[in-house]
Formats: sequence, structure tokens, C-alpha cells
Amino acid sequence: MRLRRIDLICLIGAAAILAGARPALTAHYDRATAPGASIAGLQGPTGIGLYSPKAAAHARALNRYLRFEAGFAPRVREIAILTTAREMDSQFEWSAHEPEALKEGVEPRVIEVIKHRSTTAGLDEADATVIELGRQIFRDHKVTPETFAKAEALFGPNKLVELVMLMGNYAGTAALLTAFDMQLHPGQKPLLPIP
Repeated sequence: MRLRRIDLICLIGAAAILAGARPALTAHYDRATAPGASIAGLQGPTGIGLYSPKAAAHARALNRYLRFEAGFAPRVREIAILTTAREMDSQFEWSAHEPEALKEGVEPRVIEVIKHRSTTAGLDEADATVIELGRQIFRDHKVTPETFAKAEALFGPNKLVELVMLMGNYAGTAALLTAFDMQLHPGQKPLLPIP
């Protein structure tokens, strides 16, 4: 059986914790495995963070602020995360957040628009603006003045900065997941159509 890169990292990290190495690593492990600490548990960015517990602590604090304390409506937050996951083709992120989006009231129609990169015509203005903003950032590498103006009018300059930071945070997570070949949990069905 071939072990994936992340399997090896988690095995080595767990062995280091059991051997009593690196108190920061042990503290990170304890926080990561606390009930409700992560959607994906140690299989995901939290497990990758075992090898850089100091950086992981900073990343966790920023992620927590952007997700739960920046004041975004949960549905806006999840639309931004899904848009980022789609544009980064991050199966792991998408499969973790599609169920979260549904729980937070994002309509299946909106999820399908993001998933299949369909037109945003006919969607709520805020939903469409968040989707278009993410698509332009990650796909086009340029935000049009019209999209920027809509986003700034809807969210204000402070929240717009934090919305882009939220998307950037999840793009960084997608890069980690890609670099470490993170796969879905055994038996978990892929939810994102990736060629």
C-alpha cells in the first residue's frame, strides 16, 4: 500500500507527539483534536499544521477571525469559501464546505452556479457580487472597476478588505491541500466535478 504524503506527515507528527517531542506540537494537536475545532479534523489543513505549530497558530487565529468574528453573514462567508474552492479546484475544501453552506442557508441553486461556473444572472446581488469577485480574483487575475464598485457599495471598504482576505486565506489552504496531496476521507463522495 502506497502512503500519501499527508499520511506520512500525520504518522510522523503523531509519533513525535507520543514521544513527548515539541510542546508546541502537542499543544497544537490538543487544540486540533478538541471537539468542534475543525470541520475535517486532522485530515486537512490542521493535520498539515502539525509540522509548523507556530505558523499554524497564527493561521488558525486569522481563519477564526475572518470566519466567525469579521461580521460576515454565514451564507456570505460560505459563498466566498465555495467560490474560492471552486476556482482553486480544491475538492477537499469544497467537500468540507458544501454541507456547511447548505446548513447556513445557501440555496442549492447558488451552490450549483458556483460548482458549474454558471452565470450569476438572476442571483441575489450580494451573492452574485461575491461570486464574481472571487472568479475575477482567481480566474481572471483582475477585478473590473464595476465589480469592485458593487462589492465596495455592498460591504464597505473594511468588509471588502476582509472578504478578500477570507478568500485569500482559503486559497492558501487550497495550496497546502494540493501540495500535500490531501485526499477526501475514506468513503467520502467527491462533490466537486474536477476533470
